[in-house]
Amino acid sequence: MPEPSRAPSSRSRWPGLLLAVLGAIGFSGKAIIVKLAYRHGVDAVTLLMWRMLLALPFFLAMAWWAGRGQPALTRRDWRDIAVLGFTGYYLASYLDFAGLAYISASLERLILYLNPTLVLLISAVCFHHRIERRQALALALSYGGVVAVFGHELHFEGMSTAIGAALVFGSAISYAIYLALSGRVVQRLGPLRLTGLASSVACMLCLGQFVLLRPLSAAVVPAPVVWLSVVNATACTVAPVLMVMLAISRIGAPLSSQVGMVGPMSTILMGYAILGEPMNAWIAVGTGLVLAGVFLVGARPRAAAR
Repeated sequence: MPEPSRAPSSRSRWPGLLLAVLGAIGFSGKAIIVKLAYRHGVDAVTLLMWRMLLALPFFLAMAWWAGRGQPALTRRDWRDIAVLGFTGYYLASYLDFAGLAYISASLERLILYLNPTLVLLISAVCFHHRIERRQALALALSYGGVVAVFGHELHFEGMSTAIGAALVFGSAISYAIYLALSGRVVQRLGPLRLTGLASSVACMLCLGQFVLLRPLSAAVVPAPVVWLSVVNATACTVAPVLMVMLAISRIGAPLSSQVGMVGPMSTILMGYAILGEPMNAWIAVGTGLVLAGVFLVGARPRAAAR
């Protein structure tokens, strides 16, 4: 009797695994789309406006769907949604887009993959979380990997690499703050409702930023930029959010996170194939170190796993 029950359970994991892989690749593709759009002379403010304008209807629909039959939002809920929307989706997105104007998509993805280690550091500083020896090793591996790739690009690109890396690292910090603060809000509102509402807030902030900083005529961009923005808003923004959430509901957050480690590798491969970015030993070593560090942060100790 035990054998038949295990087989369906194993088979039922494949849809979740596939969703997690596709979600990770979708998120990683954003950097490729942004780099392609920059070839047409647009800036970060305009490009981010187009992405968020096209994604806004999807996020509003997501928030409405998840909020059906739920209690009305309180003033505290709206405050938390505004803070999380600003840090997790608006500021993080803007700094990321701005940084991609200076550095390769591969380095950008490796820096963003420091998020789990940044959450760990924030927890240690703000919530007095004790860092274990295994976690300290994970921090050393992850940051050593990023430094390896950063130093390689700095040697060839100079100050532009430092500026871009600083902007993207700021994006990673902003999103890590969102992750560290969102735990209790997710429990109150649910992941789908919170994502829809916080992302909608971020969309409005991006649209407001464009209106304040650019003339409306700047919204007229080349047709390829519009089509790239459509892909960015759907295949690289809304769809990955839904796929990762569905994956978590099927296989759990720890396994979804580990599967998501295909992200940096997919970015490197797409950068090489589509953008003509280099693929060398420095990038391979740096990627390996970052992924090893992220794996150690996410892995449970043996005693806890029993």
